[in-house]
Amino acid sequence: MSNDYFNRVGTARPSHLMFTGGVGSLVDLPNFSVIVRGLDTWNYRDLRPESYLVDEPRLMRAVNRALDRYGNAQVTSLRSAPWRPGGDTDNLSDAAQRTGVPVLPFPQWLRCTVCSELGAVDSPRFEFVNKVPSAPHEACFVHECKAGRKKQLAVAARFTLVCKEGHLDEFPYAEFVHHGGTCVQEFPKLRMVDFGGNQAANVLIRCQACERERNVREVLGESGSAKLPRCRGRHPHLETFAAEGCSLETTLLVAGASNQWFPLALSALALPEAPKDELPGVVARRWEEVKTITSRPVFDVLADTAPYAFLREHDPDALIAEVQARHDGQATQEERPRETDLLGPEWRMLSSPEPPQPDADFTLRETPVSKSLSGLFRQIRQVERLREARALVGFTRLEAPDPEDPNAVTRVELSSIPLDWVPASEVRGEGIFFRVDDALLNRWVAKIRNSPELTAHRDAYVRFRENRRPHRHKGPFEPWKDWPGARYLALHTLSHLIIRTISLECGYNSASLAERIYAGSQEEPHSGILVYTAVSDSEGTLGGLVTRAEAPHMDRIIRLALRGAQRCSSDPLCSERLPRKGFDYLHGAACHSCLFLSETTCERGNRFLDRRFLVPMGDSPELALVPDELLA
Repeated sequence: MSNDYFNRVGTARPSHLMFTGGVGSLVDLPNFSVIVRGLDTWNYRDLRPESYLVDEPRLMRAVNRALDRYGNAQVTSLRSAPWRPGGDTDNLSDAAQRTGVPVLPFPQWLRCTVCSELGAVDSPRFEFVNKVPSAPHEACFVHECKAGRKKQLAVAARFTLVCKEGHLDEFPYAEFVHHGGTCVQEFPKLRMVDFGGNQAANVLIRCQACERERNVREVLGESGSAKLPRCRGRHPHLETFAAEGCSLETTLLVAGASNQWFPLALSALALPEAPKDELPGVVARRWEEVKTITSRPVFDVLADTAPYAFLREHDPDALIAEVQARHDGQATQEERPRETDLLGPEWRMLSSPEPPQPDADFTLRETPVSKSLSGLFRQIRQVERLREARALVGFTRLEAPDPEDPNAVTRVELSSIPLDWVPASEVRGEGIFFRVDDALLNRWVAKIRNSPELTAHRDAYVRFRENRRPHRHKGPFEPWKDWPGARYLALHTLSHLIIRTISLECGYNSASLAERIYAGSQEEPHSGILVYTAVSDSEGTLGGLVTRAEAPHMDRIIRLALRGAQRCSSDPLCSERLPRKGFDYLHGAACHSCLFLSETTCERGNRFLDRRFLVPMGDSPELALVPDELLA
């Protein structure tokens, strides 16, 4: 067999490597599990690098701002995963066999499904089998229980150790069963016996040499963590150990646990420049690209290159003057504020008075708002074509990233050496943009600002942040910082209602849809919702979603959504729920029966939702945003 052939063990979509199975995550295959290796092992040999670039300048700037916060080197490109057609052929000499995302078996302890023998993956008792490259799903490990008999399937022993710093390690089976001691044999034979049942893990580890045994249940929960070894600082995806060590307490996790990997990802829609944007706005948004353009020769050279094609749309002298003015302004300031908002430019484009000219990445079409919906919406627009770019800048374990406080959790690096690129993907789809009437929303925000219900939500947010205060946090801590506010609560709740209702008739299931909430800030409030397809195949552009924006479909959808919001099969428990002390949740009248969506759809993990802020409910109908005529 050629040394250039890499065993293929499975397949994944590009978007899967962003949000579900990216660098450092465990991916379950039919017969065992693997961990995705670091970026420094990804191989683009025999490939055309330019064909794997994801072009989105706004996302690139956001990535660099995020990496700058962590003290990382700046990146100059976004790359999709290495892939080449023909990788699943039987031709081992084909260059496509040398491409793909590299992985390692993990956990690296295996258990025979017949005799329950437990051993390391590199033990001579186990053998890797993958004879057919075109059938990667058949790859497996086998164990020869007895000489001359058929080799039996061996699967991953599913327990791992994780710490809050993002380290991941094997479960120490031999040390565990011997209570930290050693066996009479140097390499004892172990067995793992799973008794099943419904009371957490009921797995017995037994040493065949000294006949000692111990149940994994002993190390479950907080009390059990004290019996586990301290963290060794291992990063198996990088094949390294932390240079400074770790020694934090470890937590026992099953290999497929949902909290073993959380992505730190950024996304941006590819948008043309707003038609009415002035030159200062263009320079501000593209500052990292244009800051070196201080003379006409530099302008002329760059304008002839593809990445700077946008320069041809502007007067050279005017742009140079604006760049120089910005440099002069920076010279008089210690630090000029930089744009950190990815959603701001999208809001300005989607709500601009005149839609831009259609292109391959973005097509926006105005849809008249019917008289019956004009009391709630100012604009409804069909986004017939859009492109979303996504980039991965790191990941966390045990604790999900906090959008309000990026330093609340430890980010794990994607590579062991500094690189000038990060992995990215892009999806194309369609969507509908809703702009709630600004005057209506402003009056409502002012009316409920001091209500007990909104105060309960605000207090719960403070408690939520306090409970998740990072163990390494030093200095002042502001738990109320970045409270999303009443405006976001109303828009987010309305978005979920629309998605749940529209998915019933648009041809997409709700997990194939995503949301972007444009609530803005207190200084610059917005009032928009974008519901769009977020899948990476043809399902994202079938047209079934945008057609629902037309009359009479949208009238019916909105009325059904709002009327449905007044009732829930879990009422009165759901309708009476408010965040309160002693309970760690950030939603009010909301549950799986009425508002919750899948994790791939909701941008805030089903937090900041409350039906009472949208429609009249119970003893506080005055809290409702929606006009009464829409509920008639």
